[in-house]
Amino acid sequence: MDDWDPAFIKSLSRDHQVVRFDNPGVGLSQGSSLNSIKSMASVAAEVILQVAPRHADVLGWSLGGAVAQQLALDYPHLLRRMILVGATPGAIAEGPRQQPRVATVLAKQENDEQDFLYLFYPETEAAVSCGRTSIRRIANQPYRSPGVSALAFMEQVQAFTRWPGILHRARELKLPILVVAGAHDIVAPAYCSFVLSQQVPDAKFIVYPDSGHASLFQHAEEFVEDATRFLEA
Repeated sequence: MDDWDPAFIKSLSRDHQVVRFDNPGVGLSQGSSLNSIKSMASVAAEVILQVAPRHADVLGWSLGGAVAQQLALDYPHLLRRMILVGATPGAIAEGPRQQPRVATVLAKQENDEQDFLYLFYPETEAAVSCGRTSIRRIANQPYRSPGVSALAFMEQVQAFTRWPGILHRARELKLPILVVAGAHDIVAPAYCSFVLSQQVPDAKFIVYPDSGHASLFQHAEEFVEDATRFLEA
């Protein structure tokens, strides 16, 4: 969880109680890493039962978006509202194909700043400047947990590739959902997020311009305002 921009977390925490956690085998969480989205959703449910007195509002970004969707299907009684950022409902046959370089960069044992900029921010002056600043804030946190191990990362990749997605069950998601996308996201294309928003019964779709997979960091203040309006509706 130390890979989240601390400025974003601080902004989100102003009006919301924020609980973050790492899955088993990741960061400071003990145990064996998980290799299925369903098992990750089960862990998330256990956390919610420990910290939420009633229903929880869940924010899932990237892989966490898949986990949040599975959580909503398997444990609907635990959730009140859900926000998905840079998330897809699984494989979409007619969707845009991911650039080959994305997989190459993700497969590296170590990523540098240029890799993170490529994956998370579009190649515009404003976006790159914002990205560099965000990356520095993340790197300069006084207490950082260990990075994701090669084994845990590979199991995360396997978990997502084996996940059947939720399109065939999308109508079962009855809770209000805010779907957020970066217009130039090359990891989870905005089209896929749009398809997700159209398949669930109660969804709102927002696209942030000149942004990529880290749209929630690049447009942090705007995102928090949008999220707060959604959660308080």
